[in-house]
Amino acid sequence: MATDGPLPGWILEAPGDLAPAPRPLAPELATIRAMSDAPRPGSAASNAAKVSAASTAPAAPAASDAASTAAAAAPAVLVLLAHPDLGRSRVNRALAQVAGGLPGVEVRDLYARYPDYLIDVAAEQQALSAARALVWLHPVQWYAMPALMKLWLDEVLAQGWAYGPGGTALAGKTLWPVLSTGSPHGAWQAGGPHGRPFADFLAPAEATAALCGLRWQAPLVLHGAHEVGPDALAAHVRRFSDGLRELATTTATTAATAITTTTATTSASASASASAA
Repeated sequence: MATDGPLPGWILEAPGDLAPAPRPLAPELATIRAMSDAPRPGSAASNAAKVSAASTAPAAPAASDAASTAAAAAPAVLVLLAHPDLGRSRVNRALAQVAGGLPGVEVRDLYARYPDYLIDVAAEQQALSAARALVWLHPVQWYAMPALMKLWLDEVLAQGWAYGPGGTALAGKTLWPVLSTGSPHGAWQAGGPHGRPFADFLAPAEATAALCGLRWQAPLVLHGAHEVGPDALAAHVRRFSDGLRELATTTATTAATAITTTTATTSASASASASAA
């Protein structure tokens, strides 16, 4: 949908939370503003910087510790960012910048990674497998996710891997949708421009989570992204940041407990077998 002409104030985001003109951010977001010229989280430039930093890191641990090291290095939370024009975004750009600075969180900017829409399915599946919780971060466009995000779902969440016989790669992981709309909250109700509650439009995403065995976490939604003030935006960013920290801590604790339980069970079984012999 074209965006260079006049649009009704209630219309859907297209493409998302684009600001019609620059607006000053609240003092709480000064850091985000200063980071706006940095490489987009999850982009090739951002990854190159990480590789450069890694080149001066200590030598890899012994092979016996490889599995433990890999588990510790894997991000607890993987944020899948999908915004067609992140440079003009106010909401999603601010959220992505904050997420990229949190420990245990990785941001993968799909539009930066795949401007040609040629998705590296193996790489995406590997990233999903390593994480313990997923976040879908994107604006709502025509009652759905942006086009590249939908293509990502079509190709990455393959039968036999994400669902269907043998498709258990995502089972038990948490999915947290973090969404924004151009329309204000009041537009999402019977008698409003969209005719029904916003929750009704989440059914496809919720069904996708269920099919893949993902645990659905109640979405964080910001309505009226075109007009949100700096104070409200700062509060929304804080809620997102707090949610990510809690999610990372919860999933890390759960994983540690599972590993301990598995080890204890294995040891007990081995002892029982030795006694029986």
